[in-house]
Amino acid sequence: MTALAISILERIADISRRKKQAIVLILDMVLCVQSIWIAYSLRVGVWIYWDLAIQKVVLGALLIMIPVFYLVGVYNAIFRYAGSGMMKTLVRAFAVYGVPMVIIFSVIGIAGVPRTIGVIQPIIFFIMVGFSRVTARYLMVDILGRNRFGGQVKTVLIYGAGSAGQQLASSMRSEPAMRLRGYVDDDQRLDGQKLDGDKVFWSGNLPEIINRYAVTDILLALPNISRKKRRAIVDQIQEFKVHVQTLPNMKDIMDGQVSFSDIRELDIEDLLGRETVPPNELLFGRTIVGKTVMVTGAGGSIGSELCRQITKSGARQLLLFELSEFSLYAIEKELKNYLEQHGSENMEIIPVLGSVTDANRVEEVLAFWRPDTVFHAAAYKHVPLVEANPVEGARNNILGTYEVAHAAHLAKVSDFILISTDKAVRPTNVMGATKRGAEQIVQALADISETRFSMVRFGNVLGSSGSVVPLFRQQIETGGPITLTHRDVTRYFMTIPEAAQLVIQAGGMAKGGEVFVLDMGKSVRIMDLAKTMVQLSGLTIRDDADPDGDIEIEEVGLRPGEKLYEELIIGNDPKPTVHNRIMMAHESHLAEADLDQLLNNIRQCRTSDEIIALLKMLVPEFEHERDNMKVEEAS
Repeated sequence: MTALAISILERIADISRRKKQAIVLILDMVLCVQSIWIAYSLRVGVWIYWDLAIQKVVLGALLIMIPVFYLVGVYNAIFRYAGSGMMKTLVRAFAVYGVPMVIIFSVIGIAGVPRTIGVIQPIIFFIMVGFSRVTARYLMVDILGRNRFGGQVKTVLIYGAGSAGQQLASSMRSEPAMRLRGYVDDDQRLDGQKLDGDKVFWSGNLPEIINRYAVTDILLALPNISRKKRRAIVDQIQEFKVHVQTLPNMKDIMDGQVSFSDIRELDIEDLLGRETVPPNELLFGRTIVGKTVMVTGAGGSIGSELCRQITKSGARQLLLFELSEFSLYAIEKELKNYLEQHGSENMEIIPVLGSVTDANRVEEVLAFWRPDTVFHAAAYKHVPLVEANPVEGARNNILGTYEVAHAAHLAKVSDFILISTDKAVRPTNVMGATKRGAEQIVQALADISETRFSMVRFGNVLGSSGSVVPLFRQQIETGGPITLTHRDVTRYFMTIPEAAQLVIQAGGMAKGGEVFVLDMGKSVRIMDLAKTMVQLSGLTIRDDADPDGDIEIEEVGLRPGEKLYEELIIGNDPKPTVHNRIMMAHESHLAEADLDQLLNNIRQCRTSDEIIALLKMLVPEFEHERDNMKVEEAS
């Protein structure tokens, strides 16, 4: 297209919206007159440019068209983004426009005007207006938009030649930074066919296609496939230097219509291939439905998700116990908004500010509200921070658990569920030791109380504060390096919603004293995860084999108290339960008398060395890194 034509388009694009609407209206009026001339000439069989009959039809058609098009909203749409929405509006407008045209010119009749004009003209007019919108969109987006765009244009394939892929391609046409080369699909029968003018390729020929078209990006338009299938596709693509992004699950797309804005980076759950299991409603509801439920640490990552699940499950009252004022405000607002939107205002959300270490406050709250179920999620859980502050870590995680559990015992709470961690198993850090101490408190109370005390132990949850995934992604975006503690570190991963659902279901199975262990699937080598994230960003690893690579992975050493791998069970005799993702164990613990004395000593403790010595007495299997350092010095 010539520079003059581009200049004219730029001037049109820069004028005000009201002036653009006036131009479109004038264009439609011109098209209306032209369609009348064409319809009349076709009817009489001779090209007649102007006569009295045409004048009558023009007058009537314009008097009908202008108010109808304005009322239906033809001129409210953004002209340059003509798509399915615009065409639906035009169909409605012409349906309304056509009725009076048929009645006036075909049914009633006007002297000198052929009756068929009332039918032929709206059809021709609709075709001309629709074509004008498509042409304008092509000029304003495909020509002008790409001409104005000065950045690097990405060559894109859409993986999935279904309705989601088609909608995504339509949305992409307004993105000047993207050039669509076609679709990729696993169905070999589609190979070579075209979808909306773009070619469909068979996935078996993917390496050749990527090299032939110099593809830079692949967008996964497969919102309804299983995670296992998504993982298989990711493994297939991973070897190529292309940036891979995906659409979320269709239920997460708010209006059900796919657009380019829905595209997101691959999350670790996309890479793990682990399928979620629908909750067992009987287990899910036993400790919640129709009950008063309390969640400590309600503003944290696990606590807030527990609150969301409880809110959706028909509790009568939900007590949000939280130390942080802002976190409490945020989760209360979110839950109340949810209840308003879903017509569930009968459920009561009760925000409670307080610390789990404040015995009087905790007893006061439980004695007043008398909850049926308590989920104790409040804890300090960042390993390095607790390692640097062992006294406060022990007070919060051990004494805080005791105060809440003891108050639940006094208030005759029906069920108490402690949220624990895999780091409590043979701990090597203060955080893990404090959580194992908290477990022992719950186990001891289970022996003497009417309350059903139980605990649920699991590993890392995706999306929690401190997760490696957002850290790695941020480091990749800034050009690296990715900082890795050790190349052999492995971790278990689970999504926060799945963990919360399984915690609630485990509580529904409790009889007292059990340690429930969630099936975390296979452990993931963090080095492999980092490499996969780099490769799926369309980049390469910089190492000895490829010194010119994009992103370096740097080992910085294990953090204080960190283990290479995590365990979930202390013993070797886990028992299955009625839920295939939840195992159960009964583990030994200190006698109540010994436990009480140690708790008194922890209350009076003021130094790090003292607290670590007490933790070793409370948790005999605790092996702190300071011990290893002393052994090395002695040797």
